[in-house]
Amino acid sequence: MNGGLPALAHLVVAPVLLPLATAALLLVVGDRWRRAKAGINALSMTASLLLAAWLLAGTAAGTGNVAVYLPGNWPVPFGIVLVLDPLAAGMLLLAACGGLAALLFSLARWHRASVHFHSLLQLQLMGLNGAFLTGDLFNLFVFFEVLLAASYGLLLHGGGASRVQPGLHYIAVNLLASFLFLIGVALLYGVTGTLSMADIARKLPLVPAADRGLLHAAAAILAVAFLAKAAFWPLNFWLPAAYAAASAPSAAMFAALTKVGVYAVLRLWMLCFPETAGPSAQFGGPLLVWGGLATLAFGSLGMLRSQQIGRLAGYSIIASSGTVLAATGLDLPALTAGALFYLGSSTLAAAALFLLAELVERSRQVEVDPPLPDLGERLPLFGEAPPADMNLDDRQLPLVGRAIPGALAFLAASFLLCTLVIAGLPPLSGFVGKLAMLRAIAAAPPGAGAPLPAGLLFVLLILSSLAASIALMRAFSAHFWAVQGRATPALRTIEVLPVTLLLAGCVLLAARGEHVLRFTAAAAAMLHTPQVYIDAVLRMQPVAAPTGGRP
Repeated sequence: MNGGLPALAHLVVAPVLLPLATAALLLVVGDRWRRAKAGINALSMTASLLLAAWLLAGTAAGTGNVAVYLPGNWPVPFGIVLVLDPLAAGMLLLAACGGLAALLFSLARWHRASVHFHSLLQLQLMGLNGAFLTGDLFNLFVFFEVLLAASYGLLLHGGGASRVQPGLHYIAVNLLASFLFLIGVALLYGVTGTLSMADIARKLPLVPAADRGLLHAAAAILAVAFLAKAAFWPLNFWLPAAYAAASAPSAAMFAALTKVGVYAVLRLWMLCFPETAGPSAQFGGPLLVWGGLATLAFGSLGMLRSQQIGRLAGYSIIASSGTVLAATGLDLPALTAGALFYLGSSTLAAAALFLLAELVERSRQVEVDPPLPDLGERLPLFGEAPPADMNLDDRQLPLVGRAIPGALAFLAASFLLCTLVIAGLPPLSGFVGKLAMLRAIAAAPPGAGAPLPAGLLFVLLILSSLAASIALMRAFSAHFWAVQGRATPALRTIEVLPVTLLLAGCVLLAARGEHVLRFTAAAAAMLHTPQVYIDAVLRMQPVAAPTGGRP
C-alpha cells in the first residue's frame, strides 16, 4: 500500500491519524483533568513535530522522492490516496511548528477559556495535515471542512463581543468559498470523470474542445475558492480584523492556516496546467501573477496604515501570500524555490508576532474582551475565578508564575527579530528568501517568464521591505521607545518559550540557508515537472488480497 519511499512505510498516514486519535481522547477526558489534557496535547504535538521533521528528512534524502499510500487499499484513481513529496513534507513541518507554539502559549491561560480548546487545536492540525497530504479533490474538500470547522471554534475561543463581528465575516466568507469548492469539484468531475489529482492532470490534455470551456469554468470556480482562503486580493478583506481579534494562540495557528489556500493553488495549478497541458497550458497564470502583485501591494499598504500589532501581523500574512502566488505564477523554478523559502520564514515570523502582540499589549492595559464581573463571582466562560494574568484594569491580580527578568528587553529584541524577518532585512531568513527571489528574477533568461510583471515583482519586493520596515519600526517606537510611566509586563516562561522557538526557527533557516534552499529547489523542481508526481501516484497498486477477498 506504500510506494516511492520504502523507509517511510505506513507513516505517511500518521500525521492524520495521530491528531485525530488525540482529539478523540481529549474529548473523553473531562474538563476537571485540565493538566492531564494539556500534557496529552503537548506530547501529541511534540510527536507531530518530530514526525513531520522525520518525514521531511526522508523526502530530502534523495531526488524525486514521492511516497504514496492507499489507506483503503483500492486502486488509483478509485480509492483514497495520500501523497508525500518535498512540498507536502515542508508544509507538514510548518503546521506542526505553529501547532506546538500555539499550544505552549495557551498553557499560560488561554486553554482554560473553553472546554474543547485542546480538541479543536488537534482537529485543526489534522485538517491541515490531511489537506497537505491528500491526492484527490474530494478528500481535499473534507479536510478543508475539518480545519475550517475547528478554526471557527478557535476564532471565537475566549468569547467577547469584539470577536463576534469579524468572526461572522470569517465564517461567511469561508462557507461561500466551500460552496464554490463543491460546485467546482462537481463540474470538474463531470468533465474528466475523476477526482484524483494525478488522474485529472493525465486526462486534462485529452478533454474535447467542446468541453474545454466547462473545464476552464470549473478551474476558475475552484481557484476563487482557494484564493479566498489564501487571502488573495480583493478576497482578503476579512483577514486582518478576524486574525487580530482572535486569541493569540489561535492567531498563531491561523498563520499556517492561510497557507493551505496557497498550497492548494500551487499544487493544482502546477499539476494540471503545466506547459504540457495542451490548449489549457498555463491557464490563469497571468491572473495569478497580477493578482499576486496586487495582493502584495495591498498587504504592504495595509501594514503602513496599521497601528495595532495584531493587524500588522495579519497584513504581513497577506503580503507573503501575494509574494508566493505572484512568484509561482511566473513559472520560473528558481523563483519558486526562493518563494517557498520565504513562505516558511514569513509563516514562522507572523506566528511569533501574533504571540508577541498579546504580551506587548498587556503592558498597555488594552482590553479586548467585555468588562468582567467582580472578582468574587464565577465566570460562566471559564467556570472559575478569572486567571491571574487577565487584564482587569485597576483590579488586576498579581501575576502567578515564574517572572522573567528583563521582560521588556526580551519583548523588544523579539519584536526587532520579527521585523527583520518580515521586512526581509539581513541577516535573518526573510532576507535570504527575498534575495533568492531577486537573484532568480535578475538571472532569468530573456525569453523566460513575463518581463513586465517580473520587473514589477522585483520592485515590489524591495518596496514591500521598505513599507514593512517603516510600519514595524513605527510600532516599535510606540511600544518600546515611549514607555515612560508604563509598568513592565511580567511574563511566564511558558509564554516566552514558543516565541523563542519560532524565532530560533527563523535564525536556523538563515544559518542553514544553503541547505534549505537546496531542499526548496528540489520541491520547486518537482512542482515544475508534475509528471514525477503523476507517475508515482498512477503506478501505485494495492496489496493483493487473500483468496476470496476483494481485489
